[in-house]
Amino acid sequence: MKNKTVTFVICGIFLILAANSPVKAIDTREIDVCCHKDLLNENDLQTIDDFVGEAVGELAKTKDFTTVAKARSVILARRSSSKESAKTQYAAQFSESARKHISTSLEAAKDITPANTRFRAILNLLILANSLEDVRLTDLAMKWLNDKDDAIRYWAVRCVTNPGIIEKLNSGGVDGSELAENIAKQLKGIVESSSPESLGLMAEFAAKVKIPDGEELLFQIADMRIKRYSDWTVEYELLDEEILKLLDEKMSSEGTNKSGAGRRFGQLYSYAIQRYVKGQDVLNDTQKGQLVSVLVETENSCIGKRLKVTQSVVKNAVEQNDYTALMQEHNRLLGDETQAGQLALKLNFDYGKGADGNRRISPLALPEPPGSPEAGASSDIGSTPSTSSGQASSP
Repeated sequence: MKNKTVTFVICGIFLILAANSPVKAIDTREIDVCCHKDLLNENDLQTIDDFVGEAVGELAKTKDFTTVAKARSVILARRSSSKESAKTQYAAQFSESARKHISTSLEAAKDITPANTRFRAILNLLILANSLEDVRLTDLAMKWLNDKDDAIRYWAVRCVTNPGIIEKLNSGGVDGSELAENIAKQLKGIVESSSPESLGLMAEFAAKVKIPDGEELLFQIADMRIKRYSDWTVEYELLDEEILKLLDEKMSSEGTNKSGAGRRFGQLYSYAIQRYVKGQDVLNDTQKGQLVSVLVETENSCIGKRLKVTQSVVKNAVEQNDYTALMQEHNRLLGDETQAGQLALKLNFDYGKGADGNRRISPLALPEPPGSPEAGASSDIGSTPSTSSGQASSP
């Protein structure tokens, strides 16, 4: 994977395409008056709508990155009233106007040419929608979740998964739950095609949103990562540090599938350890460094807490390049073909059913790296994988 995040790439694109010509200044005189009024009338509501329409239109046309940021700041600074008596009325109109004008501009942007101008306009509008943290805008963003451009897909995901949206969904009653379920359903459909950056946002949403579909989405993401480890196609291993922490949190949550979370935690952590050991001759320094972070941080943040001990065996083994000690600790924590691991016993989970129909006490063995002399040989970790995908069986 390229050593650039999507956000960095976006900034680079904007800077490259900068036109060095400022957009027309957005007139804020009338809206500033409305922001400080105790009570709003019909003319004031129209003023809010006119301001949002003008500002969104200008932002969609902007080519210069710095000017885009300024235009966005102008809009965000005027999204609420300074008067308590007018806050609800003002916010309702601003939200309605934002949805109307962003929707219109996004539709118009589909037909913009050339492609780089279309890209810029859509991206500017999605970044604005994300900054507004308005649940009424989530359906607009969901329309772009399958766009062919990685950056647009990323910002569409970010729009529907940001912490402000999660908080509102969790406190929104029936309507909030229905919208959360719809978002989760849409995200489930793009797990396989999403970048690691987008998957990180989706996993955080899945773990924090208070609906059953959230847990299903988190498990789906974990299963996909487990499969990618198994076939040696995983990218950006550092993502799994976050996924493991989220699975660990799930094991402490009431009303959740704790054994399912534990099984995926154990298998994903096992594969990360095995990949580090078996991949010494095929992984580059970046990949090894990311795996080290996953191994050590998970031990520090999750393993020690669960076993209620000061835990640094993994860290010491990595620092000393002692792969034998690392695998011995792997087996002690997660299990091998002779006994269940301390973590599995403590948290009461197993690894699903094996080929013989019995419950597995050890994680699946990671196949050898493709092209290596040992590829296809059996491993001494656990028994033969019971699924063709190398994925732990579902609960």
